[in-house]
Amino acid sequence: MTDHIRSSKVESARARESDRETEKAGDEETLCPECGSSNLTTDAEHGETVCDDCGLVVEEDEIDRGPEWRAFDAREKDQKSRVGAPTTNMMHDRGLSTNIGWQDKDAYGNSLSSNQRQKMQRLRTWNERFRTRDAKERNLKQALGEIDRMASALGLPENVRETASVIYRRALDDDLLPGRSIEGVATSALYAAARQAGTPRSLDEITTVSRVGKDEISRTYRYVVRELNLEIEPADPEQYVPRFASELGLNDESERHARQLLRTAKEQGIHSGKSPVGLAAAAIYAASLLANEKVTQSEVSEVANISEVTIRNRYHELLEAEEQLMT
Repeated sequence: MTDHIRSSKVESARARESDRETEKAGDEETLCPECGSSNLTTDAEHGETVCDDCGLVVEEDEIDRGPEWRAFDAREKDQKSRVGAPTTNMMHDRGLSTNIGWQDKDAYGNSLSSNQRQKMQRLRTWNERFRTRDAKERNLKQALGEIDRMASALGLPENVRETASVIYRRALDDDLLPGRSIEGVATSALYAAARQAGTPRSLDEITTVSRVGKDEISRTYRYVVRELNLEIEPADPEQYVPRFASELGLNDESERHARQLLRTAKEQGIHSGKSPVGLAAAAIYAASLLANEKVTQSEVSEVANISEVTIRNRYHELLEAEEQLMT
């Protein structure tokens, strides 16, 4: 027993001595062997450690532990990075969980055997179950899937989808969903996000891709905006002009005329209480006539998803406002 204790003490003493020698070696490495200065600079570009006082290259051919690729903007950096996708609000787990791919192939691209495919299928099933562990996560997964589907159908950019996901998360955290459908709140969140981002879609357009009716969307939208205190400005008719003009294939002159007609309408105050989509469609039709573009009311009506009667009524009002300004 005594010999065992003695040997343990000897080993401990040797370990302490080894640590002291390592510390001394570390201290010596941080000093310049030529002038003894500790003012050393590491040049990562050339892989060298240089003394700033005497200029001696203390160490060279150092290992570069950085990436072997270059990136010139944030997007390119994300694409080339090998640390996985960035976090996103568009996924219920923010993209942090592991997802098993659906390609039944191994790391070398070879197809898996029948037994391995069955095993991978069972693993995928359990993986999906573990990713949504409670009712809240299942709710969020369904809603975010709906938002992504509708945004794709409407051609909305990624920033609108992110904003809609954040609005829905806030509604879920504030317990606004009881008594309302998941699809209704998700559609309202997307409608609000599109208006906040300056790329609005009309209520009729939203309804065509949603699984709920127009009345429910309108009612739920007002409730969500009020409860979450969202700051949403009234839709500007000019925000619809570029999209309508692009879908109709109009030139820049027609788009410029349409914007001018809408600005005149604002100055005259005839836009108050009228649908911004109807005003934008009427301005597009009037501008196409002024620019000698061959566009019919039915074509504009189909693109804007609004009746030809509304276009004719707003069209006359816009031209009258333009004439009053010129006189």
